Amino acid sequence: MVTSIASKTLSRLFLFTHKTPLAQTLCTLTKPSEAQTQKLERIADELLSLSKLEKYDYNILLRHKMGLNRYGPAAVGLQSGAVSSGPATEVQEATEKLVFDVKIEKFDTSSKIKIIKEVRSFTDLGLKDAKALVEKVPVVVKKGLTKAEAEAISEKLKAVGATVVLE
Repeated sequence: MVTSIASKTLSRLFLFTHKTPLAQTLCTLTKPSEAQTQKLERIADELLSLSKLEKYDYNILLRHKMGLNRYGPAAVGLQSGAVSSGPATEVQEATEKLVFDVKIEKFDTSSKIKIIKEVRSFTDLGLKDAKALVEKVPVVVKKGLTKAEAEAISEKLKAVGATVVLE
């Protein structure tokens, strides 16, 4: 049943496109010139020659260039769930951070060696680089972490005597 409907639709489309010149079916305010028609035909042929993965990548690139998100521009303000309390709730949800930086604000001088060892454990720095980094306090020791990773590192540094802030 589905194939008969699809084949009828395709046959109508095929007949329609071959009866009417392409220049007459294009929706432009003015009559398209031969150069515009050829350009559009070339673009359509190139798009049809792409593989599935290339079409997907093209789709993402085109949406990005047009400024659309995954659901289009109208879905940006939509929220799921109950009625919100107003614009303050929307702003608060929009500003929820997803990426965190771990910053050492200060530390006890007696625990400097322990902090250097801990910094070396979660970075790929050598002893000299880790010591230089810790001595530059206040300093960001790790960037671009998820909340769970950042909290784990923060707890380790606090356990050895550092004052840590998540940014």
